[in-house]
Amino acid sequence: MRWDNLSAPPDEGRPDGPAPATPPLPLALPGAIARTFDTPGFAGMIFYEVRAKSIINRVPGASRVPFEWTINPYRGCSHACVYCVSGDTPILMADGRTRELRDVEIGDRIFGTERRGGRRRYVVTTVRAKWSTVKPAYRLTLDDGTTLVASGDHRFLSDEGWRYVAPGAGRRRRLMPGERLLGTGSFADGHKDSADHHRGYRWATSVDRPPRSGPAGERGDKPDAPTDEWLLGLLAGAYDQAGRSNSGALRIGLSDGDLFHEVSAALEHFGFTFVREDHNLPGGPRQVRLTGGLRERLRFLHLTGTSSGRLVEGAPVPRVAAPRVTSVEPLGVELPLIDITTGTGDFIANGVVSHNCFARNTHTYLDLDAGADFDRKVIVKVNAGELVRRELAAPRWRGAHIAMGTNVDCYQRAEGRYRLMPQIIGALRDFANPFSILTKGTLILRDLPLLRQASEVTRVGLSYSVGFVDERLWRAVEPGTPSPRRRLDAVRQLTDAGFAVGVLMAPILPGLSDDGESIDATVAAIAAAGAVSVTPLALHLRPGAREWYARWLGREFPHLVPRYRELYRSGVYAPQSYQRELTARVRIAARRHGLHRGERGDNRELPDPKPAPPAAEQLSLL
Repeated sequence: MRWDNLSAPPDEGRPDGPAPATPPLPLALPGAIARTFDTPGFAGMIFYEVRAKSIINRVPGASRVPFEWTINPYRGCSHACVYCVSGDTPILMADGRTRELRDVEIGDRIFGTERRGGRRRYVVTTVRAKWSTVKPAYRLTLDDGTTLVASGDHRFLSDEGWRYVAPGAGRRRRLMPGERLLGTGSFADGHKDSADHHRGYRWATSVDRPPRSGPAGERGDKPDAPTDEWLLGLLAGAYDQAGRSNSGALRIGLSDGDLFHEVSAALEHFGFTFVREDHNLPGGPRQVRLTGGLRERLRFLHLTGTSSGRLVEGAPVPRVAAPRVTSVEPLGVELPLIDITTGTGDFIANGVVSHNCFARNTHTYLDLDAGADFDRKVIVKVNAGELVRRELAAPRWRGAHIAMGTNVDCYQRAEGRYRLMPQIIGALRDFANPFSILTKGTLILRDLPLLRQASEVTRVGLSYSVGFVDERLWRAVEPGTPSPRRRLDAVRQLTDAGFAVGVLMAPILPGLSDDGESIDATVAAIAAAGAVSVTPLALHLRPGAREWYARWLGREFPHLVPRYRELYRSGVYAPQSYQRELTARVRIAARRHGLHRGERGDNRELPDPKPAPPAAEQLSLL
């Protein structure tokens, strides 16, 4: 299903005009609007407002869900977490130069890293997504003078592995003073374009040939007291004329004896160490070779304003002589912060290897990027309410049960702004059409009056997804959702309003929330909230979510990786034996706490089930 009914042509504009403020909708529906909001909760997000052609969708027959029809007013989800750094942080571009993070754009080529032959090396990658937010800021200081401003959720690569800036949920590992941060080392300030720089450059590039006639072509005399900018121009000209570089060396070949000595003196002036390779042969080749590793070669490029991607490409990321963390301190303020998604999953921020945010492969069927688009680009079917009314009134519609919230949460944060659910519930009420809602959001309480009205004329099933009650684990894997306690408070309020609320205990995470203590605490809290049933569901990992979760698990709980490989070696779902054991343990806990364990699917108040209904469906992990 390609969702061709949601596509819009690109905004061509003027060929020589500026790029649009937001990227065109990558689907093709005339009249679609790309909208952004200034509120911090939606910073960096793009909402594509479309007028869909249909809204009640039939579930594919092969899907393992106990319902046939769904309504999804949103595609993508604003239950999102962000990992960001300050916008003025210099980023290493593919040509070896730097650019402030705020000026980096989608499609730009920059340096990231990947493992090759057992070593991590610098490689060119592409920026796939970019967004901003406002978060509490921290300052990292390294012993080489480097400073970085980032959120507490950001991660940098240390000699001990990926480390968060600040402590947080779960057992996540944070940076500690004394740890080394891997990378190229801090970047030098880039050269500033000036007349003296141009004069020095012109002097170097014309030294081997007769000056052309006229003032503009004259090389001009070397000043008696050259400025730093003149000397940097000299070095830039010499390199552009006769320099060469790769991941192992930077050399400048100089046949002119005067220029050879001038370049040597300029390098010494700026503190570069180098080797003269003239071999003391009369008339033989002369060249200088910088020493000091990649950091010094990059310093040469950045100071002089020259470029060379070959200097970085393929070079190993050194583990020795990396700068050490001296302090990590909260700034006590919230600052605008920016993050990008790249093809390698990282980038080089002020000389340090920096992790970017990963998102799940959920939007690919919408021709959206599989990186951060699920969390950052939300398709909003603004005409959902009127479509529901039209399709419910169609003669072919037979009043089948409709399930909502089973793919994308219909009470995600964006619903607070768009208010599509009151229109949808109102239409279902007016046509007395049975429906059910599964959610993690507490915004459903806003629509309690409408839900009461609908329940008077048709069957309404309400369910919450609560996989565990461990607050630290929640912050680690579901940070963009209401906390488990808030969800259970909502269960209590809906129960007090007369609804029989079921709880889908999902996802249960092997090795993290499937032990007896966690199961018992979760079931006890569900029972105390007044739920009428609990249905356990082990984590399942679709493509996209699988990759994201594997990276998270390897970083946070590496000792569990072998167990997950064994459990999920056959595909998306854990083995039936594990699922049966989990169900039995939840059933025992439910009996102990006086709670009926719902049969699969009964928490959705479905019509009379078919024989042997398939397993319930899990909400997306984030």
